[in-house]
Amino acid sequence: MTDMPRTSPDHAAVLRAAGLSEARLSRGTLSVRSPIDGTEVARLTETRPDEMPDVIARATAAFRHWRSVPAPRRGELVRLLGEELRAAKQALGDVVTLEAGKVVSEGLGEVQEMIDICDFALGQSRQLYGLTIASERPGYRMSETWHPMGPCGVITAFNFPVAPWAWNAALALVCGDPVIWKPSERTPLTALTVLEIFKRAVARFGEDAPDDLLQVVVGGAEVGEALVISRDVPILSATGSTAMGRAVGPKVTERFGRPILELGGNNAMIVAPSADLDMAVRAIVFSAVGTAGQRCTSLRRLIVHESIREELVARLKQAYGSLRIGDPREEGTLVGPLIGPEALEAMRAALSAAEGEGGTVHGGGNVTEGVPDGVYVAPALVEMPDQTETVRAETFAPILYVMGYETLDQAIAMHNDVPQGLSSCIFTLDLREAETFLSATGSDCGIANVNIGPSGAEIGGAFGGEKDTGGGRESGSDAWKGYMRRQTSTVNFSTEMPLAQGVTFDI
Repeated sequence: MTDMPRTSPDHAAVLRAAGLSEARLSRGTLSVRSPIDGTEVARLTETRPDEMPDVIARATAAFRHWRSVPAPRRGELVRLLGEELRAAKQALGDVVTLEAGKVVSEGLGEVQEMIDICDFALGQSRQLYGLTIASERPGYRMSETWHPMGPCGVITAFNFPVAPWAWNAALALVCGDPVIWKPSERTPLTALTVLEIFKRAVARFGEDAPDDLLQVVVGGAEVGEALVISRDVPILSATGSTAMGRAVGPKVTERFGRPILELGGNNAMIVAPSADLDMAVRAIVFSAVGTAGQRCTSLRRLIVHESIREELVARLKQAYGSLRIGDPREEGTLVGPLIGPEALEAMRAALSAAEGEGGTVHGGGNVTEGVPDGVYVAPALVEMPDQTETVRAETFAPILYVMGYETLDQAIAMHNDVPQGLSSCIFTLDLREAETFLSATGSDCGIANVNIGPSGAEIGGAFGGEKDTGGGRESGSDAWKGYMRRQTSTVNFSTEMPLAQGVTFDI
C-alpha cells in the first residue's frame, strides 16, 4: 500500500465529508490533482482493461432483471437518488469545486442539475409512451412500443464531471438500462462520491434493484475503448472533444451500437442594433468566462453590429477589468483556475495565432498574485478583423473573439460558418430578427436562444448539437428514446388475413 497523498487539510476534509476513505484514496497509481492549487489529492486504483469483460457481464446480468421491473417502480429508485442528492448537495458540490476548479455556486449548480433530471425522469417513468397506428387492413391493429435496450456506457469529461452522467443515467435507469460510468481521469472522485450516494438510494429502494445497476470504472483510454467496442453495450454516450467523438463514433456505429455524442462547441452571440446592451453585457461575461471558459456552451464568438461595436467593446473591457479571479472556494470569486498547464498552453497558442491574423488582444495574461498555485489567467477579449481559422477552432479557455457585421444575413452566415453546431443566441428587440434567427434559415445549432446567452441550458429541453458537435441529445424532451428500442407490432383479430398494399397470395 502506498502512502496517503500529501494534500491540504481543506482538501482532505472535503473528501472525508463526501464519504471517501483514506484507504480508497491512497492504494493506486492514478494521481488526481486539484486545479485549485495543483496538489495531489488522491492516488486511485485503476480498472484494468482485462477486468472490463467482467464489468460488462455484470451489467448484462443486472439488465436481465431490471428490464422486467415496471417502469414506474424503476422511477422510484431515481426519486430516491434525487433525495439522496439533495441531502448530499453541499458535500458533492464541494468535490466538484475541488476536482474541477469550479466556483462554489457552479459546483452546487451542477448538483442541482442532477436533482432536476431525477425529478424529470421520475415523471418520465410513467410516460414511456408508444403509439396506436391506423392499419390499412381491416381487423388489424398496429401499435408502437418501447423496450429497454441493455447496458449503457457513459463517458464524461472533466468540465462537467457529474451533470451529464445524471442526464444519461436518470433516463437510462427509468428506461430499464444499467449504467457503466467511465469518468474523466481528471475527475474520478466526483464519480466515486456519486456511486456512494447511489448505493444509499439502492439500499432504501430494496430488493427490486439488482447488483451492479451502476458501476464506475476508473482509468484511461483502454478502459473506455472496452465500452466503445463491446457488442454487449448497445448504448454509448460520450462527452468530450470532437477528436474523441471521431474516434468513438465510428467504432460504435461499426458494431451497430447507438452512439450519443456530445462534443465541441464554438458558440456565438449576435448583438443587433436594438439590443439591450445592459442585458447583453451580463450574458456575454457569464457565458464567456464562467467555468474559466471551459464549458462546451461557453461563448467564444461575439458578432456585433458595427453601429454599436465600439460601445459594447468598451463596456466589456470595463466588465472584464472588474472580474475577481482566484480561489474558487472564496466568496465573490467569478473566475477560477484552468484545469491544468496544457490548457494555458493552448490558450497562449490561440492568442498568438489570433494576433498573427490581425487580432488585437485585451487581457489573457497569467494571474499569479493573490491566487493559489494552480493555473489562473485573466479572460481575453480579442478584436478580430474577420472570422479567421483560429476563430473557427474551439479553444477550451476564456477567449472571446469580437467581430463586426452590417446585415443580419451576413451575421447569420458568419455565425454558421464554423464546424461546430452546439449553442447560439441573438440579442435583439426586433421581432423579425429574432424569428429569422430561430427559423430554418437562421442558427444551425441544436440550441438557439433570444436575449439570453448560450450557456446554462435547463434540463427540460433536449441538450446537444449538430455537425462536429456530434448530433446526440440528452436530458429533456424526448431524449429518453435514445435509451430504448422501438418495436412496431401488428395484431390480427379478424378471421381473415388480408395482405398489405393489396397483395394477393392465394393457396
